[in-house]
Amino acid sequence: MTDAAHRLLWTIIALLLVAGGAAALAASYGVLPGGDPGATLLSARLLHQWRLATPWTTLAAAVAGALLALSGHHLLRAELRRPRSAVRGTLSHPGRRPGRTRVAADVLVHALERDLTGAPGVRRARVVLTGAPPRPDVWIRVDLAADTPTARVREHVRAAVRRFATTAGCQPAHLDVTARIEPGRP
Repeated sequence: MTDAAHRLLWTIIALLLVAGGAAALAASYGVLPGGDPGATLLSARLLHQWRLATPWTTLAAAVAGALLALSGHHLLRAELRRPRSAVRGTLSHPGRRPGRTRVAADVLVHALERDLTGAPGVRRARVVLTGAPPRPDVWIRVDLAADTPTARVREHVRAAVRRFATTAGCQPAHLDVTARIEPGRP
């Protein structure tokens, strides 16, 4: 699922929750047409039918709650895991002479993260490699201190990516860098 699809999904969920809350609030104040603020939200007829089917209504409510909980768990798990197309295993590069050089992708990711955090003012760095190994997409997020000059960090990131490309023997097809600045002291 793309980032735009994720944003759309969470926007739809948020709008549904807001609409449900607004409808319940409007009903409680009697703003809805035909509504009475002193009346109960559920009619006596509906409560009577609920009580007539007592064991099955409780079971139906429990099953509906369990299904909602499972779908919420599935959605959160899908949101929190790494991208499916993340490069795992080894990057293989043919040498000038017969043979191949193999480097674990995790080793390259950790090395690039360590290189990025070596700049003054960079608190944390997170790197994800996706796509095909000869030309992977590189996703970088750096967390900066409030007083860090961004021009210096930009140059450091460029140099770190150049070193990464030289070390890995592959040029990034796409580079996405996100810088988050931590709030400073008052």
